[in-house]
Amino acid sequence: MSKPFPRAGFRRRLGSYIYDFLMAVAVYMLAGFIVSIPYLYLFDQGIIDSQGYTHAIDLLNSHWFYVALNEAWKLFWVGFFFVYFWAKAGQTIGMRAWRLLVQHQDGSPINKATGCKRLLFTLLGLGNFWVLFDRKNKLSLQDRMTDTEVIVLSVDANRAAMG
Repeated sequence: MSKPFPRAGFRRRLGSYIYDFLMAVAVYMLAGFIVSIPYLYLFDQGIIDSQGYTHAIDLLNSHWFYVALNEAWKLFWVGFFFVYFWAKAGQTIGMRAWRLLVQHQDGSPINKATGCKRLLFTLLGLGNFWVLFDRKNKLSLQDRMTDTEVIVLSVDANRAAMG
């Protein structure tokens, strides 16, 4: 970006977080629905051993392997949602609504590897609370750990970033 933009404070990040949390819940639910179709089919066809359970959901919730596999699948897609948008445009849907952009501190866009690291240090959004203690630099935990920053774009720059 040719013109420097200010870093985002906690309130703006929180607004974006709420939007993105709702999107993450939707992605989580959609991933659960998608995986349930082949699972139910395989259960009904007897390919997955029912282990005496009448309903597929009972088996899914009673065996650690199925629970872990199901949760890992859904969390993978939630993580993919964030990394994809961060690496593609520097903005998730919530970030676009609040005119935020994530980038390296030198102004360059982040890549998928940085997005994955950032996701790890986000700690389900709790890393943003670090901004409350770092009012001078306005860097969250994930910003510090990945040499990134979240900036507030002007209305025109946000439109251009969406474009």
